[in-house]
Amino acid sequence: MSRRARIPRTRKGTTLRNQPRSRTDDAPADQPSVRRSAFSPAADVIGSELDLWMTGSHVVHALTPGFCDAASVYLLERWRREEDAHVTADPPQIEARRLALRVRPDTCADWESMLPVGEVIALPRETPYARALTAGHTQLLDTLDPHTSERLIASGGHDARIAALLRVASLLVVPLRLRGASIGFVVCTRGPDRAPFLPVDVAAVESLAARASVALDNARRYERERRTALAIRNSLLPDTAQEFEGCRIAHGSLPAGQGTVIGGDWFDVLRRPGGRVSLIVGDAMGHGPESAVAMIQLRTAVRTLAGLDIPPADLVRRLDALASDTPGASFATCIYAEWDARRRTCTLVGAGHPPPLLRGPDGRTAPVPLVGAGLPLGLGAGAYEATVLTVPEPALLALYSDGLVESRDADIDQEITRLAQAVDAGAGDTLPSLCRRLLGTPSGTSATDDRTLLLAELTPAQG
Repeated sequence: MSRRARIPRTRKGTTLRNQPRSRTDDAPADQPSVRRSAFSPAADVIGSELDLWMTGSHVVHALTPGFCDAASVYLLERWRREEDAHVTADPPQIEARRLALRVRPDTCADWESMLPVGEVIALPRETPYARALTAGHTQLLDTLDPHTSERLIASGGHDARIAALLRVASLLVVPLRLRGASIGFVVCTRGPDRAPFLPVDVAAVESLAARASVALDNARRYERERRTALAIRNSLLPDTAQEFEGCRIAHGSLPAGQGTVIGGDWFDVLRRPGGRVSLIVGDAMGHGPESAVAMIQLRTAVRTLAGLDIPPADLVRRLDALASDTPGASFATCIYAEWDARRRTCTLVGAGHPPPLLRGPDGRTAPVPLVGAGLPLGLGAGAYEATVLTVPEPALLALYSDGLVESRDADIDQEITRLAQAVDAGAGDTLPSLCRRLLGTPSGTSATDDRTLLLAELTPAQG
């Protein structure tokens, strides 16, 4: 059983057992290098990755095997799921997820099957782990607690290798603290062949845990934002499983910047009455969250207006009026197309957007000359005209954002011609392959502007 201190000493919020002092206890506080020298170089990269699992791995690699025989990091499940992380004074049990674990290689060869990373553990109130979390103080014992011993024996059965994990002569449980609350804890153990943990060791791990807490919080915040952005992006993708009359589509989007998940570009494909299909590509100015919000509102507005089954030019006029009252949506651009396979017509309306490309029966791709380019949305101009094309033979329509054709080194018309030539060069590709090829075609703004492409194979109805 674990032995509690008869005469506990409190030092910086740490509960220590009664033990003789050593020379290391008197190490000056202004010599951090002495403490940090106990850890591996992995300690220096804690916080370099915005990833919870990688951060936990850095922590245990910093501690094991140089500092201790085994180290693990646990996070409160409520905190990880962004619920209320404050632990009540006397909870019956606490749920914590094992984020990382590392055992000295010569101790146990198959610890992963017994102590899998990612497992959620229910910790009773009497365990040192629960005490560390509720009190916010480090726990230092000279043996494993009964709960952990029983759990290890149960997980390992009669496997002799489990005995190596049970041979603990010194156990250290350090809470991970953040803004006055415990979010998890770090566990370090040493076997009987090593010196027990001393106060200087406790202080070193507490310092490491303080840095790890900040790094873990940053990683959790980043993952939350990324999940949000991914959820938004996935909700905006057209349903490619739908089958449209006389129309096959392929689409893709590459937001600007490294690590960016979502930008101001949007696109959509909508089923219309009478077998018609609406396609749209738009671009809200900028790349930040404001642009993403404006993009979502514009896309939602297009879906609503399309449901009214009004003519394309009227739809864009109403979208212009809505954009003028939508923060961040002014100066957004779009190109709207409506394909009617039965009538063999494609109606196009532009709002300050680059012209679509069309490849006809002759196999050559060229920009579509619009009746009017139209002004960007949100200016209240309302002067939008429809361009109606007759498409008697199968054709390929390409709608795209300006990120594919704007360049610092060339005129936009030259870049549009370059894109049309790239479409012709991929004439033998499947539609998805062509889409990937065109999105990957280098341009002068390939790293600074969102790139969005919507391809549609238009097949007129027979008879």
